[in-house]
Amino acid sequence: MPELLHHIIDRSADRHPGKPAFVYGTDAVSYGDLVERANGLAHALVDDGSEPGDRIGLLMPKSLDSAIALFAALKAGGIAVPLDPQSPADRLAGIIADAGIGRIVVRPEQQRLIESLVGRIDSTIEMVVGLNELSTESVRSIDWQSLPTCDRTPDVGLADSDPAYLLYTSGSTGEPKGILHSHRSGLAYARLSARMYSVGPADRLGNFAPLHFDQSTFEFYTGPLCGATTVLIPQALGFATASLGELIESEKLTFWYSVPSVLIQLVLNDALVGRDLSRLRWILFGGEPFPPQHLNRLMRLLPHARFSNVYGPTETNQCTCHNIDGHAEVDKPLPIGRVWEDTEALVVDTDDQPVSEGETGELLIRSVTMMLGYWQRPDLDELATYWRKCDDQPAERFYRTGDIVRLLCDGKMEFVGRRDRQVKIRGHRVELDEVEAVLNSHVDVAEAVAVTLLDDRENITIDAAVVVRRGRELTEKQVAAHAAKRLPTYARPRRIVFMDEFPRTRTDKVDRKALSDRLA
Repeated sequence: MPELLHHIIDRSADRHPGKPAFVYGTDAVSYGDLVERANGLAHALVDDGSEPGDRIGLLMPKSLDSAIALFAALKAGGIAVPLDPQSPADRLAGIIADAGIGRIVVRPEQQRLIESLVGRIDSTIEMVVGLNELSTESVRSIDWQSLPTCDRTPDVGLADSDPAYLLYTSGSTGEPKGILHSHRSGLAYARLSARMYSVGPADRLGNFAPLHFDQSTFEFYTGPLCGATTVLIPQALGFATASLGELIESEKLTFWYSVPSVLIQLVLNDALVGRDLSRLRWILFGGEPFPPQHLNRLMRLLPHARFSNVYGPTETNQCTCHNIDGHAEVDKPLPIGRVWEDTEALVVDTDDQPVSEGETGELLIRSVTMMLGYWQRPDLDELATYWRKCDDQPAERFYRTGDIVRLLCDGKMEFVGRRDRQVKIRGHRVELDEVEAVLNSHVDVAEAVAVTLLDDRENITIDAAVVVRRGRELTEKQVAAHAAKRLPTYARPRRIVFMDEFPRTRTDKVDRKALSDRLA
């Protein structure tokens, strides 16, 4: 029998049936109950007609039900597609249509949103789990209370090379793109991260990232693999630093994994001062740079903990890390480190030739944690793939990350920048081209440009400049409302500035550097 991603909870249930697998507020679900409830939901999906490879949407806020739904989708042989319930309805509808989601799992508080989505002409949804009834008779529904429990997984027949989950990220064309991972790649990540950070049954992992964000794979896959307990941090806390500091202490967390901006806010607001955080032994962070002055202050607050700068695009899961041993002052930006086990890196120039020590080039990754490919986008697969030919051996596949790195003398790498216009906002990938495409789609906009700036706390922000069509009138509020219909919160411009014209280069292209200087 192949090893599949959902087997991790079955094995942990055999070893620790009564141990909390996931905790949310004052509620918890044990490994034994998690397996039985996930099996019951999986059987309900299969009985409704779900077949291996069908996409199952998970449109849920943080809750114990989100963990049950994730493993149920996998046990049913489906491809789990986590969806952001805070995304604009138009964006959600586009993803549902693109993925061809026929069955979707929700919480009761999503009633109005799901009614809006299934009411659309192009909706593919046939069944909704989590609601008692819907206003349309064309879509079947079943509420959580009616779901059975079961001690066995449906027999659907899967291989570890089969797809397991599909994550959507920003796309340069203005439409999100799906990244498809297999049971094999998800399990490989869980095993590698468990070994790297010595995760065990006694650990308690703080899950800050939402399920649709790839950082959550550490808590949803690595934690259950090791029989650890994952504490789901309510999305409502967000950047409520006092509450976050209190939660880290009260839940006796041993692991914290988030983007640096969350940790920076905890430091700047003294949310960790005076708390007993002696159990917290690993701080993982990634997705954006961590300014040394803030990192140094955090390390002084947590002298007993270890710190790790984690790197890896959604396409590869994590693939490199830089672990900080000791607590010497950090006086320059951290490297992204070296690749870990079962992973190979190439740093190449524009002709795909390896660069020398001290030089910069694009980072290419070959790893057991790598995606199957982009969902229904063979054109993107081709652009993102480098094949290394080997004598008398099959060619080896590398993923072109688009990240420019410098090869250091000790084999480590430091991040330099991007080959394209992709940026990270609080760890979320955002294509500035997508932001511009949405702004330019407004009927009264002649031209729009999006740039990144730093705010007074050194956070990267998106700002936009707009030229209005001649004879038209437009306000910042109107443009912002238009953007809110298509872009998730983190991708929306912080401010929108109107200009009569943009600065231009000699070739009549927008001079983005000059524009950024004007907006700063």
